[in-house]
This record gives sequence, structure tokens and C-alpha cells, in this order.
Amino acid sequence: MNYPVWEVPVIGSQLVIAIIAIFHVLVSHFAVGGGFYLPMAEMLARKRGDRAWREVVKKHSKFFLVFTAVFGTITGVGIWFSIGLANPEATSTLIHYFVFGWAMEWVIFLIELTTIAVYYYTWDRIPDALHEKVGWLYAIASWLTLVIINGILSFMLTPGDTWVGVIGSGKETHAFWNAFFNPTYWPSLILRTLFCFCIAGCFALLTASRIDGEKQPQLKADIIRWSTRWLIPLFVLLPFVGAWYVWQVPQVQRHILELGFSTIGPGAFTVVTRMGLTFVLSFATLLAIVYLLAYRNPRDFKLGSAIVIILLMQAAIASTEMTREMLRKPFVIARHMFSNGVRLSQVEGYNRDGYLTHAAIVRAEDKKTWAELDAAGAAATNAPNYQAQMLVRGQLMFRGQCLACHTLTGYRSMTDFVAGRDHKGIANILTMLHDHKPDSPYHAFMPPLVGTPGEIAALDLYLDTLTVPQK
Repeated sequence: MNYPVWEVPVIGSQLVIAIIAIFHVLVSHFAVGGGFYLPMAEMLARKRGDRAWREVVKKHSKFFLVFTAVFGTITGVGIWFSIGLANPEATSTLIHYFVFGWAMEWVIFLIELTTIAVYYYTWDRIPDALHEKVGWLYAIASWLTLVIINGILSFMLTPGDTWVGVIGSGKETHAFWNAFFNPTYWPSLILRTLFCFCIAGCFALLTASRIDGEKQPQLKADIIRWSTRWLIPLFVLLPFVGAWYVWQVPQVQRHILELGFSTIGPGAFTVVTRMGLTFVLSFATLLAIVYLLAYRNPRDFKLGSAIVIILLMQAAIASTEMTREMLRKPFVIARHMFSNGVRLSQVEGYNRDGYLTHAAIVRAEDKKTWAELDAAGAAATNAPNYQAQMLVRGQLMFRGQCLACHTLTGYRSMTDFVAGRDHKGIANILTMLHDHKPDSPYHAFMPPLVGTPGEIAALDLYLDTLTVPQK
């Protein structure tokens, strides 16, 4: 624990990241898929000689520019801000090992922002053929940002044997391409690209719904029906690419998915189960609305229906992203770093020397006092300020190892978790977390609790103060 811990009341730091990231995924994927939609729609309008269609595409490009440039940029910065505070160790690791990838992405991102601005502001000012080429340049640039970011995101779930094999050797950056083109890279890239096209079609329906069906019935019908076809690739290929993706996930992590769906029969729905059902229901409903209200009755398709489609797409994205995050449990970078920032290679040292011993934010005099208490053993309970010292020590253990995923009284409430348990019951749970045996019910979801017996006893004492007697 080399940084102050960011404590967010009620919702917790991880949920802050999730809220920002889920919205950012929708916007960023629209930025990619819409980048292809615009020049293709413009090219089709030119070939048909349809100026009315072209005007609709022009209006859509304004919405596209404002929505993606403003909200995409804000949420992108928000993700960096939140992950840097919530898990600085993981953020630092990704920057260090993928600095070349981030540099490429930022350069391409500047090209992306420049070309979309040029594309919008040069409507009717440059030849149509040249304008389309600007649109295609933007489309390629935006997809290349996905190509790079996808490598880093998929690395966090499946870093691959080659990269894992050089951890701690100082040669991790030499395995850059092995880590980048990791086992889930290609299925993940294809899935995200398909989602990009689907989202582009959904947002196009938002613009098309505002066309007056009474005055321009044929125009509205043509654009809506053409836009709905952008959902077909995802609908057709999702089962196959999804199965490929899951197959590339190591069995240890895939077990979380299998365990989650195995609870459907007994009715004990886990988070993975709920997310899976959310995706199925939201995506199925979305397709039904698109077909029945948009494709079958395009002239009567209203703005309200288009908004519902966007909300359903957001729910589908949220569920898939949450499932992907759950598959990483108990790691933030699989096989390397746990969700609380403790590296797998550090566990043995922390258990031997102490977790707080290595914490830069803990004062040297406090470390000395706690070492003396541990050395005194049972006799230390008679020392002055023993209780106060242990509670401070226990709170720091909680903040460093538990607060990454739990809150005191809100999301994943620790108060609810220990409610009704006595001192011995809490101690038994901490022992299970510390031993981290494969048959432990917490093994698949929670990192091992690291630290000396004295530190764990301090955490036990602190958690004991959170208990609420059951009436």
C-alpha cells in the first residue's frame, strides 16, 4: 500500500469506475461504428443521387461529432482519473508495460479528433468524393484505437503464458507483442467490432426517427431499414464468436462463469448469472423492437422507441462488461495482480515480513510500535494504548486490502457481511482468506488476505467493531 486509499462512501471506488466505463464503452463503440456508418451512408446517397438522404447523413454527423467528441472525451478522462485513484498499482503497471501502445493510441486519437472535425465542417465545401475519403480516414483511425485498446483490455484477463513467464525478470516489456496479442485478443476484437456496427445502427435510428413520416415517408423507411441491417452481423455471429471468446479464457477463470450459470436451477442467482440473463433479455428485446417497430413499420417509428433501443443496448453492454470484469476475479491483472493491488509474487513476503511494513504511507514510529507489540505476544494486551494501536492497524489493513471491492455500509457492505458474527466467527473467515485454499468458498472471488498474525489479529479486532448484534 504505497498510496493513500480512495474511499468513496456508499457506492465504492470500483462502482464509480464501472458507471463511467459502461457509458464510455457505449460512446466509444459508437465512435468506431458510426465512423463507418457515415461515409457508407454518404456514398450510398451519392450513388443514388438522393440529396434528401445526404442531408439526413449531414445532420447525423453533427450529432455524432458532438456526442462522441464531448462525452467520449469526458468519460475517457474520467476513467483515467478514477482508475488512477482506485487502483494506482494496476494503472501504473499498464502504463509501464504498455507505454508504446498508449503512445500509438494517443497519436491515432489526435488523428481521429482532427478528421471528424474536418469531416463535419467541410460538408458542401469540398468535392463529395474527397469528403467521403476524409470520412473513411476517420473510420480507419477510430477502429485502430479499438485495435490498440482491445489488446490492453484483453491482456488484463488473459496475459498469456509468455508474459507471465517473464514477470519479475525485468523483461516484461520485451514480451510486449505476446502480451498484446494474448489468447482472447482476436475474439474480443471481432466481438467489439460487431458491437460497434450494431451500436452505429441503433444511434442512426435515433436520428432517423425524427424524420417526418408524413412528409417524407419513403426517405424515412429507406434510412431506417438500411440502419437496422447494421444489427444483423452481431445477431448472426454472436453465438459463434462468443463461444470462441469463452473457449480462450483459461479454465480457472471460466469456472466462475460455469459456476454462475449452474446456480440457475436452484434459483441462487449469482452476479454472473444476473448479468448473463440481463444481456439475453435486453438484447432479445432490442431485436424484437427493432424488427417490429423499426423494420416492419418504419414510417411510424418514433423517437421514444429509438431511445428505448439505446437504453436496451446500454443494458446489454453493461452486462457483458460486468461479466468480463467478473471473469478476472480475484485479479485485476490475471495471474499477476489481485484486485486490491497485491501482486501474486508479493504474497509470501507480505506474510513473512508484514503487509503494513511495506506501506510507504505508514509512519516509521508506528511500524516500530506494532513490531514491539507482536514481539511481546500475549503480554502486549496490557500495554498502554494497545486497543487504540490495534484498531488503527486493523483499519489500515481494511483500507489497503478490503476497500478496493467493499464499502463500510453501502455497495458490498462489510458491515452487512460481518453482522451477527462474533469475534471467533470473523477470525475463522480471515483464516480462510489468509490460507486461500482451493476448496475455500472465497477462493475464486477474493484475493488472499496477506500479513503477519499480528496484522490479521488487528484486522479481526477492527472488523469486530463493525458488527451489529442480531435481535
